[in-house]
Amino acid sequence: MKNSNNTSDSPKLDRKTIEKNRRIHMKALCFKLMSSIPASKYLKPTKDMLAQQDQLDLAAGYIKHMREKIDKLKGKKEQAMSMMSSSRSNDGFFNISTKLPLLEIRDLGSAIEVMLITGLNKNFMLYQVICVLEEEGVEVVTANFSTISDKIFYTIHAKVKISRLGVEPTRVYQRLQELISPIES
Repeated sequence: MKNSNNTSDSPKLDRKTIEKNRRIHMKALCFKLMSSIPASKYLKPTKDMLAQQDQLDLAAGYIKHMREKIDKLKGKKEQAMSMMSSSRSNDGFFNISTKLPLLEIRDLGSAIEVMLITGLNKNFMLYQVICVLEEEGVEVVTANFSTISDKIFYTIHAKVKISRLGVEPTRVYQRLQELISPIES
């Protein structure tokens, strides 16, 4: 008779164990889901843990927000790609119809950004551009260049050394223009 009692209790115990394991597994999955959501924007730390239903609602809202953001970015990418394809030249590269070199300086308050496009036949060095910038009172933070077809694209970010003195972008532009203009033909 003991055997019959054990066998009748055994299925109940198995179902209880299975249900307990299922709950533990679901709790672990919810924890994993919540740990993938950035805490700073979407989670407000409180003394009490959020209920599991609240956690799932929060995760669903975050996923919806990210899908909307992805759709916006895809739209921007498609728009940029269509603009780029219309501005490509016969050799497959972007057609810059104006005369090189091109120089643009953006005043960002306590920083400036220098964008320069030249041909391959330039006869100045990047360090010369950096020296001009440093002489004008800025410290170069980053300097990058890329070569595409027969053009070199430079981007330089610099911050003002002494914020109360600032930097005069028109003077920087003139000095850089003097450095690069007699070079291209």
